[in-house]
Amino acid sequence: MDTEYIRRSGIAAAYKGGAELRHYFGNLSRIDKKGEIDLLTEADLASEKVIIDSIRDRFPDHSVLAEESGQDATDSPCRWIIDPLDGTSNFAHGLGLFAVSIAFAYQEEIRAGVVLNPVSGELFSAVKGKGAELNGRTIRVSHTRKVADSMLVTGFPYNLKEMIGPLITRFQNCLLAARGVRRLGAAALDLCFVAAGRFDGFWEQNLKPWDTAAGMLIAREAGAEVTDFSSGYFHPGGKEILATNGNIHREMLSILEYKE
Repeated sequence: MDTEYIRRSGIAAAYKGGAELRHYFGNLSRIDKKGEIDLLTEADLASEKVIIDSIRDRFPDHSVLAEESGQDATDSPCRWIIDPLDGTSNFAHGLGLFAVSIAFAYQEEIRAGVVLNPVSGELFSAVKGKGAELNGRTIRVSHTRKVADSMLVTGFPYNLKEMIGPLITRFQNCLLAARGVRRLGAAALDLCFVAAGRFDGFWEQNLKPWDTAAGMLIAREAGAEVTDFSSGYFHPGGKEILATNGNIHREMLSILEYKE
């Protein structure tokens, strides 16, 4: 399997999706709701369509799992996992922190990942076993050794009202322990920013496979440790994700521990 060709194909699709997002950014005519605070825009749909079309042109026999259209009926060990607009709320409010996220999996193992911010032009990518890049340059996680010296980033799930207790407890613990905590609103970018050493750690709950598949690989290929909150192996679709530079991982696991 030519994973470099897979990566380039993902990049081409991401740029097409990004062009759609730039077209609609600041020019939305309608915003719908999938849930109380879960938004859907015409940009999500337009981006997803051109991404899927681009991938199907090159790989008509591969299966696709996309945020808006779901899993298709194609029976293939090759699957593309697509978030056409990660950070829809930011996008709808005119905040340029959002991304296209595309991952490729073979037999459920993520082999390639691409995350593009169409506003900043930053393109993160990785192929399993070959490292991670930002606009063609190799990136690595930070060297920070203590949470007290760390900048952390997190996100809040759409169903936060159902789990507000542990959510706020973990947020408070991290806020007290770290140098700073940010909440950007786009998990794919959060993971890439850990990969690039801009953040030392990221944690969140109840994300979907398309939120984490590409960013998880990019982070791991940049040297990050990625697990659940109990130090178990994280796979896309897992309910908890903790990604750190590795040095602060054990300390973060302790901080995130929640007891009723």
